[in-house]
Amino acid sequence: MIWINVIAVMVIWASIWSLIPRNEWWIRCADFPRLQILVLGLASLLCLIVWPTAWDSWRQIILAGLIAALIYQLKMVLPYTLVWKKQVKQVPASAWNPQQQLSIIVANVLMTNDQYHLLIKHVQQYQPDILLTLETNLLWQHQLQVLEVDYPYRVAVPLENLYGMHLYSRLPLQDIEIKFLLSDEIPSIHCSVILTSGQPVRIYALHPKPPSPTEAKNSTLRDAELLIIGDHIQDLDESCIVMGDLNDVAWSRTTRLFQRISGLLDPRIGRHYINTFHANYPLLRWSLDHVFHSVDFALIKMKRLTHIGSDHFPIYVELQTDRIFEQIQDELEMVEGDQKAVQDAIQSGIEQAKAEEKPILDSMVQQHEIEKKIQ
Repeated sequence: MIWINVIAVMVIWASIWSLIPRNEWWIRCADFPRLQILVLGLASLLCLIVWPTAWDSWRQIILAGLIAALIYQLKMVLPYTLVWKKQVKQVPASAWNPQQQLSIIVANVLMTNDQYHLLIKHVQQYQPDILLTLETNLLWQHQLQVLEVDYPYRVAVPLENLYGMHLYSRLPLQDIEIKFLLSDEIPSIHCSVILTSGQPVRIYALHPKPPSPTEAKNSTLRDAELLIIGDHIQDLDESCIVMGDLNDVAWSRTTRLFQRISGLLDPRIGRHYINTFHANYPLLRWSLDHVFHSVDFALIKMKRLTHIGSDHFPIYVELQTDRIFEQIQDELEMVEGDQKAVQDAIQSGIEQAKAEEKPILDSMVQQHEIEKKIQ
């Protein structure tokens, strides 16, 4: 009986811990294993109910706390199941328009992984319009040269620090920029892809550092990078997609704030999880790889692909854009305090980047600093 109480208390503690409004890695890590916490909590709740032990006051307190913790965890994870309303509509086959479609593979390859053929096999099978690879260095760039015949438009940022990235496209790319928003170690790719119909779609490819004892002591720079992009998109009036390994889960407060400030939709809501990390540990997985899109896109297909030797699974997404989707899909609305929370998080990221002596040269960051001074 003692071990059941211990598990129940751990579930309660982990749920309370995740509510602490701090950015240290050892606090923010509680955002990730919500499914695992939920399963442990449900199992301990069942044991507490059926176990033939007297209902003393401590057991009642633990049971009440456990129920509250489970309600909170369910609130966080249920949107990514079939019981929730779909945030993104499904495009029926009868309405498919290939000229307005865009297919994407996002793959964190793990730089030290040498099973190059597995990713190449996926690309050859699914033939996406865009392939985004993360953690790719010069060796990976060389190994993926076989794809270059079919992908004449490319953006290469080979790095040896686990934050290299490559963008391969069958479709023309324009206005290409490689930005280092808050750190000279962490690139992001910004460009426009031109659909077969001629419509431009703005693309943002990101891979910020995760909060962890080996990477970043807190989530401040990661959160700020994502929110800088979201704040920028807020002022755009064009189709756009944000994709990559964001090193954050879909239900975290930062990712949900990013969605509200940018207005971008998540096709997983109302459908299912796409738990991409860790590929080698089935019981310890969560969704780190994402594709968010503007409200004029609807979903054709979305799936997790099979193992490529990395610690991440790739994801495959097919989208179609049409102004009619803007009329039938609900736009996300900001809540009171969102704008201030975004600006505060960005400013914290800028200040930390300055303290760490990382160059802040990008126009997005400079514009934020100008606006802050004006205010």
